[in-house]
Amino acid sequence: MPEEKSDGIKIKNIAKLFTLLLLTRGDLSGYDIMKGIGSRLGGRASPGQVYPFLRQLKAYGYIETAGAAGERERQVYHLTQEGREFVSRLSSRFEDLFEMAIRPKLTTCAHCSCEIYRGAYREKIGEEYLSFCCKNCANGYRAMKNTGE
Repeated sequence: MPEEKSDGIKIKNIAKLFTLLLLTRGDLSGYDIMKGIGSRLGGRASPGQVYPFLRQLKAYGYIETAGAAGERERQVYHLTQEGREFVSRLSSRFEDLFEMAIRPKLTTCAHCSCEIYRGAYREKIGEEYLSFCCKNCANGYRAMKNTGE
């Protein structure tokens, strides 16, 4: 695939970015993509935002249609290998942006120092509440504190 091929597709809005990210999770109809974008952005995505972009992705060979699915016989879209490579290149370019968005939401486990995005286990040990990735780390931390290590 020529490298300049990806230069023809510009990701200028969040709906396009979400469309690509949703397609990395599996095959979806245009309607499913609109619902996915709407639920994540707290609004409603329009067909005018989604379908022209899907046509553009298909023209570049980044997606294919898998025929019809369901009662209304909706077209189902999936990423091709070239499409996955495009999303990978795109993700690399947006990596700093993603890092800036996610970094403030990360918590560090008080025992093993791994980073936790969601679902930290919190427990009061001594006089403070600490975050852990799991109960085992909380127990390990407590044992370490009791032995004075």
